[in-house]
Formats: sequence, C-alpha cells, structure tokens
Amino acid sequence: MPKASLTYLQPSPDVSADNHLSLLIRRAETEVEAGHFEDVKAALEPYAGRGNHNVDLLLAFALTGLRQPQQAAPLLVSAGLTNQGGHHPAVKLIDRFGTLNQREAARDTIEATHRLTPNDPRILDALGDILCHLGRYDEAIEALDRSLAIRPVSPLTLNFKAIALMEKGEVEQAAEIFRKVLELMPDNASALSNLACLYSATNRPEDALALYRSAVLERPTNAVIRLNYSISLLKAERYAQGWTEHEWRLKLPGHSQLPEQRLLPSLGAGVDIRGKRVLVTQEEGLGDTLMYLRYLPALARRGAIVHVWVPETLGDLCRRVEGIAITQVGGTLPEYDWHCPFISLPRVFVGTEDEFGAPVPYLHADPLKVAEARKLLPQNGKLNVGLVWGGAPRPHLTSAMMLDRRRSMHLTQLDLLGKIPGINLISFQKGPYAEEGTTLPCGTPLYDLMPYCDTLDDTAAFLMGIDVLVSVDTSVVHLAGGLGCPVLLMDRFDNCWRWLSGRESSVWYPDLTIFRQQRPRDWTGVVKQVAKALRAMSVKKRSS
Repeated sequence: MPKASLTYLQPSPDVSADNHLSLLIRRAETEVEAGHFEDVKAALEPYAGRGNHNVDLLLAFALTGLRQPQQAAPLLVSAGLTNQGGHHPAVKLIDRFGTLNQREAARDTIEATHRLTPNDPRILDALGDILCHLGRYDEAIEALDRSLAIRPVSPLTLNFKAIALMEKGEVEQAAEIFRKVLELMPDNASALSNLACLYSATNRPEDALALYRSAVLERPTNAVIRLNYSISLLKAERYAQGWTEHEWRLKLPGHSQLPEQRLLPSLGAGVDIRGKRVLVTQEEGLGDTLMYLRYLPALARRGAIVHVWVPETLGDLCRRVEGIAITQVGGTLPEYDWHCPFISLPRVFVGTEDEFGAPVPYLHADPLKVAEARKLLPQNGKLNVGLVWGGAPRPHLTSAMMLDRRRSMHLTQLDLLGKIPGINLISFQKGPYAEEGTTLPCGTPLYDLMPYCDTLDDTAAFLMGIDVLVSVDTSVVHLAGGLGCPVLLMDRFDNCWRWLSGRESSVWYPDLTIFRQQRPRDWTGVVKQVAKALRAMSVKKRSS
C-alpha cells in the first residue's frame, strides 16, 4: 500500500487556513522524525518565509535531510531570529539528525548557517557540539573558543567546551572549566551535577557525592540528576541508598511502561510473594540482564512464580537459569501480580542475604552445544584466548555512541597479543567492529567462530571451550563472568560504576581481572599488561 503523502493534506471547506497549517505542521513533525524529507519539502515550501517559525524550521530540517545545506541555512537563520536570547534552533537539528544517524548532514547545514551569521555565538556553540559528536574534538574546541571570544562568560558554551575536552581526554582542563561554571552559577543544579559527573567518571566518588547532594537539594525531582547521583553512590559501594536512588531512571523516557503501583517492592520483613507471578522484564542492554539474572533463584526460593520476558537471543540461556518458571520471547504482555525490570532486582534484595544474588556460575551453557563447539575450537595444546575489542556503537543514541568510542578500541591496537607464543586468538567480536577483519598487523590470524553464533546461548557454548576471554567492557564480559569463565577486562579510564575504583578484582565475578587505562583513550599500557598475563598463562599451560 503506498504511503500517504503530506501533499494530500489539502484544505477542507470546514477547516480554516490557520487550522490547516497547524495540522500540516504536526504532520510534518512526524514525517521529519521518520526521515520522509521529500514530502515535507513539497508540503511546506509554499508557506516558507512568511514568518512562521515552525514552518521555516521544519523545512530547514527537510532540506538538511535532502543534503541541501545552502537552501536550509537561510531558513535556520530566520528561525534563529525569533529566539535570540535562547538556544539556537540548530540545537534541535543536532538532536533530530543524531537520532537519524545523519550527523554529517546536520554539520553541513550548521556550517552553512554559520557562514551567513558568522558573529552569532549560538551557531558556533551548535557547530562545536556537532563536531564533538562526530569525534572532531580539536575543531569543536576551536569553534567554541570563537564563541567564547564573542560571549566570554557563557555557561552553556563553557559546558560544551568542557565536554569536548573530556571526550578528547583532557580531563583536568575540563574540570577547570566546570569549576569556572560553578563559580559563575554557584547554586545551579546543572553546574553542580556536571562537575560531579566528571568527578565520578574519573574515580573521585566522594567529591562527586558532595556535589550531587547539593544538586539534589536544588532540584530534588530532576530524574537525570538523581540517576547520576545513584551511579556515584554505587561506585562508592553505598548500595542500599544507590539502588533506591537508581529507581529514578523509571521517570525517564524509554524505561518500563508498566504501572508503578505494581512494581515489585523490596523484600524486607513482612513481604510475602509466595504464589505470586513476578514478571521480570528486559530494560536496557544485554549486559545488565546477564548480570542480574543471578537474582532469579532467590525470587523462586521465596515462592514466586518467576516469569521472564526477554529478547530472543537470551531465550535459551534463560531457560536453564535456576528458578525461572516461564521464559517468554516476544508476544504480548502476560498476566502478572508484580513486575520488576531486571535493573530493579538489586534494589529488591538490598538488606537480605541475597544482596549480591546467586554465586557464580549462575548461567549454564547447553552441554550438547558445548560438545559441538569443542569440535570447532583449536585443539593444539595452546592457550585458547577469546577476543572482543569493540562494543555496540548504537549510533542513533548520541550518549551511547560517544561512550562506545571511549570503551572500544581497534583490532590493530591488539597487535602485541599476536606476538605471544603458545596462544590461539579466537574472535568473539560481533557487530561493526568485526568488519575490521581477522588478521592482526603482525600477520597472526584470528579464529573466527562467530558465524556459528546466532544467540548468546551459542556464544556461551564456545566460551566454555576457551581458557580466558580478553574483552573491553561489553555484554560478553557478563556472559563469561556468569558462566564462571576467566576474564581479563580491558577497562576504560572513566569506568562503569560496577567495576568500582582502584580495584583489579570484581565483586560480581570472582574470575575477572581488571586492567584499566591510566590515561583516557590510551590502551597501550592495558594491552601490555594483558600480554604479560597471557604469557604467564601460556607458560603455565605448557608446563601442566
């Protein structure tokens, strides 16, 4: 069936011209979100340049999507004139085209707009922001410095510059700027939170917590600040308060849509769940789910009927987790008495004997698949080493994409591992990073068995046949850890809360060893430490 076009929205005798235009604008917003730019252009061009801010902005979006930046720029300038004291509408362009993973198109239009209004610091802010998203940090900082030359004490511009410096790895310079913003706005919750976030990311949890407490006093119902506060609490191992605060994430878009009044309560004294059906649902990444599956046996021991609702890749693996009565993949919402997103499970068990869930291993591979996997794995007496060097980039989510740049590396950066005698390197890499190939620069090939892995259950079978997994911080780490496989984690400088601060071991996985960057984005030292550990393991295997 052909798609309805915006041009079909013709005026009706019963609809005024103003109402018709309002309807057209609402429809155009939906079509822009879907990337249907030709329809939007055809429908809105007759109304352009008549002083309607929304028409000009949406048409600029459509022209940007059609890669016509010279035509989009004058409309963006016009839209910007209507709000000279606030954000430039180019900010909305960045958000929309980030979601569509068309950031280069947004940059082209912003650069064209800047050429028309070279002295508007707001468009320079937008240019700096989009260049930072694209990983062009020096250019971003240069654009933001030009903005600051026009408007020297703009907190917004200073924040953009601090973020660009953080992404570049210039942490101390970023901290200095965030402190300057805080001096300009001493009681501003966002300023407090931004500096706190930097301190938390760089393993200064106590400093972060002090700032977050002040931010929460200023903005007690701000879900983003409360969620960030919870992450600092967890990183400082203050689990009881941290997990309670972490429930603020449910106030944000994209989390559980199930009714809050039926959210599983904490299992303190007097809470009886015997015979109750508890629906446990997928919430964010696969790594979180794999980590928190450890809590389901404890739910079952308390008499709950545990019903998990997970993606297909987790289905078979979940069916072997102790205590799960029903594993659902796809389908519609089932009946339940209580529901609980996976990430709420630690909060449910805070203060109980199951505060950290079941001991490792709580995940189990399929024995038949394990036997088949061993036939495909090298059996030459060498140390079998699994490798994962990249996570999931998720380019449609800007924050996730930028985090992935910090936690992932390139295959070429692991070249030193290819020079270690007595080991087999086996790729467990999926996704875009797998396209980097299966041969290191030194010429050492990687065994690539991932074409045999359609689900995480298949991957689990191969993990049971290796000696150790070497990986950046991604879901395979949690799969291996939950299975009880040895893991060498190559961790980024601004590490995830769950790996805590200043530790080489994990409270979650006893066979996991952490090798952390000493400087942001510098993997050299980490790879050298991993190589040293693998040499020792190889020698030990040969002598056993």
